[in-house]
Amino acid sequence: MLRGRLFSKSGAVWTLAIALVCSRADAASCVWKVTGPNGGMLYLGGSIHALRSTDYPLPSAYNRAFDASSRLVFEEDPKTGSAAFRDFVKAGQYPKGDSLKNHVDPRTYEYLRHFFALAKVPEEKFSRLRPWYIDVLLAMPPVQYYQLGVEYFLVRRARANSKPMSGLESSKEHYQSFVGLSDRDSEAVLLVFFINAGRETSHEVNMLDAWRHGDADLIAHAAHEEFRDFPAMAERVYGQRNHNWIPKIENYLRSDQIYFVVVGAAHMGGPDGLLTLLRSRGCKIEQL
Repeated sequence: MLRGRLFSKSGAVWTLAIALVCSRADAASCVWKVTGPNGGMLYLGGSIHALRSTDYPLPSAYNRAFDASSRLVFEEDPKTGSAAFRDFVKAGQYPKGDSLKNHVDPRTYEYLRHFFALAKVPEEKFSRLRPWYIDVLLAMPPVQYYQLGVEYFLVRRARANSKPMSGLESSKEHYQSFVGLSDRDSEAVLLVFFINAGRETSHEVNMLDAWRHGDADLIAHAAHEEFRDFPAMAERVYGQRNHNWIPKIENYLRSDQIYFVVVGAAHMGGPDGLLTLLRSRGCKIEQL
């Protein structure tokens, strides 16, 4: 996923979700062995982008898949991450002379002004930010949790073992789900964030446990539920990208290398998830 949206209602809720994860023994994991119709094989791993030190060690299947693979593939190539994120931050701000007030309903702007005032954030700190970028900032877990996410762990191992890494998407493609939004849809994304913030959050407490034990359909369902008031956004973030990735994954299956493809866990389950799409193309799927 582009960010830790699975746990995005607030930093406090996200921390609670992490803290309450059960610590029972692994039965299955969010890692699958995929065998193509022609016998090619790769590993597919569902990631949680942000974790805490108490969530380690990861389920053993991640290390087994890593050890058995010669190359790693992530949503975005780790080598372009820093530069791409700077471009993302720039895209999230209106150019000089423009402001958020010119692009949202006056009621939305007034709500934001009041919301940030309560948090003692001056108006000049948010007035040039696009609505979708405010949504990203509000939903983002603390940076140190990203540095403990599944991708960071595997990238460090890959560098230490000199394993090649690449990405399923270009940097532009990776962020396009948000950067390409119209003013109306950008505002809708932010409003959905505040709507979700007031809803019951008990299901979120179980999501890390679902990931640890490989319940891909539950994870996908919860991720799509976040966009129940804006289903077109779920299609942008998950459905479209899943379909775009399939030809590349099929190419990996036809290669003479063994790949470990690691993407957000919410991309795995459901009718448009990677597992279903690969099965429909004749692949055999085995959960580790």
